[in-house]
Order: sequence, then C-alpha cells, then structure tokens
Amino acid sequence: MSVLKINPRNAVLLLIIVAMAILRIASFSGWGPLTVFTPIGAMALFGGAYFNGNVKPFAFPLLTLFISDVIVMLTFFTDSEYRTGILYSGWVWTYGAFALMAIAGKLIIRDINVKNIAIAVVVSTLIHWLVSDIGGCLAENKLTLSVYIQRLITAIPYELRFLGGTAFYSALLFGLFEWLQTKYTALKPVY
Repeated sequence: MSVLKINPRNAVLLLIIVAMAILRIASFSGWGPLTVFTPIGAMALFGGAYFNGNVKPFAFPLLTLFISDVIVMLTFFTDSEYRTGILYSGWVWTYGAFALMAIAGKLIIRDINVKNIAIAVVVSTLIHWLVSDIGGCLAENKLTLSVYIQRLITAIPYELRFLGGTAFYSALLFGLFEWLQTKYTALKPVY
C-alpha cells in the first residue's frame, strides 16, 4: 500500500488560505476591527503567485472562497433578498473576478517583492471593482452603461476597503510565507 505523499509547501499554502477564509467568515459576525477589510483579494493573489501548475493557483483559492461563501450564506444571510440558492445573485461574476485576480497574481508576482505585490493589489482591486458590478447589474436586470457607472460610483467606499484589506492581508500573507521559507527549507519551491 502506498503512502499518500503530501507536499509540505502546498499544505502550508492551503492552510494559510483556509485561515484567511475563516477570518473572512468571522468578519460577518463583527469579530474584530481588522476583519472589516476583506482578505479575499489577498487569497487570490497569494494562491496565484505561489501555487505551481495551471489548476492549483485557481482551484484552491476558488474552492476556499466557495466553501466560505456557502457558510456565510447559510449562517448570516439565511433570509436575505440577495441569496439565490446556496450563494448570492451575481456570484458568477464575483468568481470570475476572483479567477482573474489569481491570474494577476500569477502574472504580476513572478518575483516576490514589494513593488510587484503593490501593483498586483491595485490591479486586483480594479478587476474586482469592474467585473463584480456587472453581476450586480445583471442580477437586477439593469445592465445599461448609466446603471453600471452608477454602481461603480456607489461601490467606491467598498472598493477602498477592499483595496486596504487586500494590501494589508497581502503584506501579511506574503511576508509570513517568505519568512517561513527562510526557516523551513521544505517550503521552498522545487524546480
């Protein structure tokens, strides 16, 4: 019988992403001041930057987002008008934005440094802002340029918090994992 080999690098990366998803879930219960910032943008960038291959950079963060969304919808939004099935209206656009953010992480953060991470944070916030609001317009059956622009303007305060959360959690995630790699050689990438 073969023993299942678990890549320690991927296990730690996934554990960090799961921890961010738990923090995201906790933010809906008013758990603490730092949770008003969303960590989902950082989760996408982190997964895109560190997971190797063509599937893992998207699959692990998207699966984690899906599980946390289901938990949030089943616990905090049981009677919400925004809920459609087990998720919310416009979820396809949010997940599309999330996948594009992971692609941005994979393409922009090829070399882990502050400049590349900062650029990816801004790009991922713009992606989230521009793509997610299309889903809101479609959910309301009001996809016109004027409604879309109005939604974009209305979303500015939220997107500023998204930018702040993505920047804060990206600094935390990337800094933590880079530090862990200096302590534990098993976490370094294998080429």
